[in-house]
Formats: sequence, structure tokens, C-alpha cells
Amino acid sequence: MLSYSSIADKINKVKSGELSLAENVKEYIARIHENKKLNAFNSIFEDESLKEAEKIDAKIKSGKHGKLAGAVIAVKDVLSIKNKPTTCSSKILKDFTALYTATAVQKLIDEDAIIIGKTNCDEFAMGSSNENSAFGNVLNPADNERVPGGSSGGSAAAVAADLCDAALGTDTGGSVRQPAAFCGVFGLKPSYGRVSRYGLTAFASSFDCIGTLTKNAEDAALILEVISGKDKCDSTSYETPVPEYSKNLNFEKKFKIGLPKECFGEGLSEEIKKAVDSLVKELSSKGFEIVDITLPHSEYTIATYYILTTAEASSNLARYDGAKYGYRSGKSSTLIDMYKSSRSEGFGTEVKRRIMLGTYVLSAGYYDAYYLKAQKVRRLIKNDFDKAFEKVDLILTPTAPTTAFKIGEKSDDPLEMYLSDIYTTSANLAGIPGISFPYSKDSNGLPIGLQFLSKQFDELSLLQMSSFIQKTHLK
Repeated sequence: MLSYSSIADKINKVKSGELSLAENVKEYIARIHENKKLNAFNSIFEDESLKEAEKIDAKIKSGKHGKLAGAVIAVKDVLSIKNKPTTCSSKILKDFTALYTATAVQKLIDEDAIIIGKTNCDEFAMGSSNENSAFGNVLNPADNERVPGGSSGGSAAAVAADLCDAALGTDTGGSVRQPAAFCGVFGLKPSYGRVSRYGLTAFASSFDCIGTLTKNAEDAALILEVISGKDKCDSTSYETPVPEYSKNLNFEKKFKIGLPKECFGEGLSEEIKKAVDSLVKELSSKGFEIVDITLPHSEYTIATYYILTTAEASSNLARYDGAKYGYRSGKSSTLIDMYKSSRSEGFGTEVKRRIMLGTYVLSAGYYDAYYLKAQKVRRLIKNDFDKAFEKVDLILTPTAPTTAFKIGEKSDDPLEMYLSDIYTTSANLAGIPGISFPYSKDSNGLPIGLQFLSKQFDELSLLQMSSFIQKTHLK
């Protein structure tokens, strides 16, 4: 279907007349309808996309176009777009229309990207399999009996199935990287504060990051370049200068790569372990230095992550009470009953579970034992990474302990489901960036994704390394 290799190549082909942007968008819309069973989209903006395609086609031909001109991008349905539905894949927001546009999305629009629709996800971005959506499961394009990963499963599936050029997702504990690995695409989680969170529906505010799902490292670099930067609407966004990632993907330096011993123990699929070994051998033969390192507090990452994120979620989701906006129950006679009924009926099982866990760890008598202790362990985890990056440039790990599992396989065991995030949550706890890149396939033909982590605000090294592997291994 696609006659171009990247967004930059697409712009050149529109310029030369080899490609019609309107036809390209029509083809994407047709593919979305043909692949409806994947359930990747909650809403599609057909008319607006086609109108934008005509306008941007003219802009490209006149030479007055933005960096992302004509890029067809899907947006996870937790990011606001003015006058469009923002449901967070939840019954409680199923009829809610956004009043403003998220900064990251507006930056895409300002650079002439075409927003084709909003993608399905786990409800309020809480999940590792995209089985928690009020609008049904998303299916993995590689095997429709398997999950696409979560919570940005719709975005990952849309990119993998060629329903768009790229997509935005969000990553609170691996929700961009893990579905990228399951679906065989590139998933980039930037440093905390690199991309404004304004317009992102909060799950856990000190963890949430907006990231990219793309078919190649070049597109990830270009989109990150556009959406990054300080935003006066988000006090947690950083002033740190944004490099021109897309123009600096080639490099001469031989990175020093750390292998943390804690990431290769019990629970890791043998085929994924072999994939890591294969990449290590490949990189060693090309002059990269591989160093064994330790991240001693790794065993506490899942517990720490789920204590802190559920605490923040219980606070953030208190606003959905049936009074201000969203779903309101009709089965109540008093204000308190209305609150209880609206939340009981509007939230799904996993969201309720996390609200209850979070309320528990913040309650009197348990705050010091759980929440405060978890905050201290979070600092120790961050310190582990700081020490590791004094010795190495990048850290290599699996993205997930297994390839995509079957729909329903882990639904009855929340703890086993949470362990799907064992290699990804640490980056969010430490605030550092990470990228999952497709490396190979397992014996069932399912994608295997591996992950690089780097020190804070060093997304360039991640992109350079992923681009290098793409050119040398994935060619």
C-alpha cells in the first residue's frame, strides 16, 4: 500500500506529484473500515481529514508546509482535541466533548499533520492488554487472538496494521513501549517533562508521558522534535533545549551499553533472552562495548509503581463524580447516592480496583507504611540509574517478559498482568526515556521488541541507536 518509507519521503513524493495526499488519506480511511474488527479506533475524522489533505497538498506543492506535512497521525483517546470526543475508553466519559486541544496534538496540527482519529485504549490508560476498554478489546494485527498490549494498544495496532503513518500514545509505566513490542513497531517514551502534558487526561501525574508509535526511528525523531519543549500551560514541562533529532540520527560514537543482570532472571521467555543475546553479539561485533551492570532495587519496581500510581489515580479520578461532567446515574435520590452510583456504574473493574488500592495506601495508618516508603524507594531506583549512567551510555533490556499473550489469558490474575510491565515501569519511576524497537519474531511469528534506556533528556542516543539497528539489522 505505502509507496514511501518515512514521513520525510512522503512529503518529497507529494512534492514531485508521485503521491496524492487526498488519495493517501482515502486509502487510510478505507483500510480503517476494512480492519474494523481490530477495534483500534474509537472515532474517525473522515471529512476533516480529507479537507485537510487537500489544503496541505497545496501547501507542500507551494513549499510553504510544516515539518509533518501530510503525515496521517492517530491520537490516543486520552488526549483532548477541541470539539471532538475524549472518552478515555470509559463509560463515564462516553459522551464527553473536549473544550480545548492538548499542546502535543496542537503542535502536530501546527506542523500540518492530519489527525485521522482517536484510538482505543485501556480505560483511563490503566492496563497492559487493552482488554479494559468500555468499547471492547483491541486485537493484535499480528494474531487476532492475542492482545496488542496496553494501554496504548489501539495506537500500536493502528500503526502496525498500516491504518495511519504514526500515532501518539501515553506511557505511565510502559504503555507505549509494551504495545509497541507486542505489535512490532517503534515505541518511544520521552523523559518526564520533555513533552507537555497539557490536555492529557491524568492517570498518575508524576509518571504520565506522551510518546510516539511509529514504523521507523526517523518518524519517531521527527514527531518528538515537533511535540517537545517547554509549555506555559504545564509547569512540569522543562526548559531543556530540544535537539533537531531528525537531522542527527547518524553517529560515529560507539556507545557503551549496559546489561542489567536483574533483567534476565526468572519469568523471561527463552526466545526473548535469545534475541537479547543475539543483539549483544551483533553489537559487539560492530565495536560497541557491552558492560554488565546492576540495578539493585529492580525487584521493588512493580510494588513501588503500583503503590504510587494507584495513589495518584485515586486522587485524579475523584473529579469524575457525575456532578461536573460525564456520566451521571439516574438511580439516586441524594447527592451522595448520585456520586456513588455514577462512579460505580461509570468506571470499569480495573479502574475501580486501582482507585480502591490508591485510597487504601493514602489512608490514615497506611500512608507511612506504603505511600511514603514507596516514595523513598522511588528515589533509590532513580539513584541506581544515575550510578549506572556514570558507567554506560545506554541500557539494553527486554521490553516485556513474553511476546503478546492470548486475549483473556491473564484477565483473572491482576498480579500476573501487572508483571507484564516489569521491564518498563522503572523508566517512569526514574523519569528517564526509553524506546522499544522491533528486533525479531518468536516461533509463533509474533514480534519481539527490545528496549534501550538512556539518561534523562538523552532521547537522541536512543533514536540514533534504534536507527542504527533498523538500518543494519532490520534492512
